[in-house]
This record gives sequence, structure tokens and C-alpha cells, in this order.
Amino acid sequence: MDRFLFLTFDGLARGAVLAAFALSLVLIWRAARIVNFAQGAMAVAATYIAFTVTALTGNYWAGLAAALAAGFLIGAIVERGVMRFVGNASPLNPVIAGLGLLMLIQAVLGMIFGNSYRTMVTPFSSNPVEIFGITAVSSYDLFVFACIAVLVGGLVLLFTRTPLGLRLRASAFAPDLARLLGVRTSRMLTLGWAMSSALGALAALLVIPTELGLNPHAADTVFVYAFTVAVIGGLDSPAGAVLGGLAVGVLLSWVSGYLGATLAPVAILVLLLAVLLIRPGGIFSMTKERTV
Repeated sequence: MDRFLFLTFDGLARGAVLAAFALSLVLIWRAARIVNFAQGAMAVAATYIAFTVTALTGNYWAGLAAALAAGFLIGAIVERGVMRFVGNASPLNPVIAGLGLLMLIQAVLGMIFGNSYRTMVTPFSSNPVEIFGITAVSSYDLFVFACIAVLVGGLVLLFTRTPLGLRLRASAFAPDLARLLGVRTSRMLTLGWAMSSALGALAALLVIPTELGLNPHAADTVFVYAFTVAVIGGLDSPAGAVLGGLAVGVLLSWVSGYLGATLAPVAILVLLLAVLLIRPGGIFSMTKERTV
């Protein structure tokens, strides 16, 4: 039972990060109907900035703030400088642009920082602690849970309780009508990209210290899992991204713990195929796809 509980809590911590990363993909999809394949590289670029700021100041929280600011700025630059000029004549255009950005960012990071793995510090211990005699979560896991909870709560309040959230939703689902009502949809699109990129940066900053370390390809596997989570939950469903991320995280932890880490990707692939066969739009997708 102790092992089961440990694997479950560990999976929830990993799933929370996957949920945040998947949520960043969902935000861009809802805003622009684009799957941003450069999201992982953009997040790693922001994490390198956090790593540099932390090394210079010796303060983790300064690095965290720098990562969020850098992610926000990178997202805005990518939308304004690249994606805005990508034609919509073919659905492959934004895919190709995203893949090109992915390779460009990773190449630039490799030239500047090198390709070796760098150890990143965490603000709390990653060693599991005992709760009522059961080895469960670490202090860092609780920090991750708190970050994701604040993040999800903040997004819910933003999109349901604020005029800015209403403008963002209107620009995503009815851009022509929003423009007629005076909403500057181009600015809302840029803001959506910036928020999504900042969210991805936070997810990368939370997960990379628990993996091998920081290098230009550090988020590649995380992106693959997060994309799978987004598809399983439904690319139109923020709630699906959160619930799907937690479920996939627990599944990965159970399979790795009981059957071996090499079978974890196979389990996720089987789950993805099952969802695509039974409910192609995603388990939690409730909205009909827009036409543009």
C-alpha cells in the first residue's frame, strides 16, 4: 500500500506539470486553431533565462519571475514576428512554421549555452516525507501542486470573472463579431500567445529540475506527453487538459513503478489510440469545432 500511495502522489505531481503544459497548448489552440510545436523549445529558452538569473542573483524566486516574464515576451514575439505572417491557405503552414521555430530555437540555445546538461536548484527538497507513517510526497511536490492550483484558479477567474477574459474568449470564438463590438482581436491573440508561452515556461521550470537537467532538448519528452494529454482531454477543453494531465501522470507513474519505465510510453500510446477510436475529439471536449 505504501508503494501504491507513493506512486500515486508522485504521478499526481508529474501530472500537474503535464496539465499545465497541456493547458498552454489548449490556450493557443482555442485562440488561433494552431498546435504550436515550438512550445517546448520556447519554454526551455525561458528556463535558460531563469537559470542565468538564478545563477547571477542566487535567488530562485528571481529566476522564477524572470522565466514567467521571458515566456510572456517570447510568446508575444513569436506571434507578432512569425505566426502573424504565416498564411492560412494550408493547415500545414503553421505546423511547418512551428517545427522551423523549434529547430531554430534549439540550435541557438545550443550555440549559446552548449548541449550539456545543467543541474537546476529547487526551492524545496525533493526527498519524500512521511505523513502518518506513509512515505508520500516531497516538499517540492507540494510546491508544484500549489503552483498549478494557483495557476488554474487564476485562469478560471480571468476567463469567467473579468472583462479581459471575456474579450479573450470573444476573440477566440467569434472574432468577426468581437471586432464589430470594438475588441482589438489582434491584441487579444498576441496576449493569448504570451499567456500560453508563460504557462509553458512555468511548467518547464517545474519539471526540468526533476529530470536529467537543463539542455536545449530538455522539454521534448514533456511536450510529447503534454500534447498527448491535450488530445486525450480535448484540445478545446481546459478542464480536459487538467484532468487528463493528472490521469496520464498517475498512469505513467503506475506503469513505471510496477512494469518498468520502458513500458510507460507504450501505455500512453495505447491510451491515446483508445481515445482517438472511441472519442476522437477528446474525452472532455464538449464544444463543436469552429469553422474559420
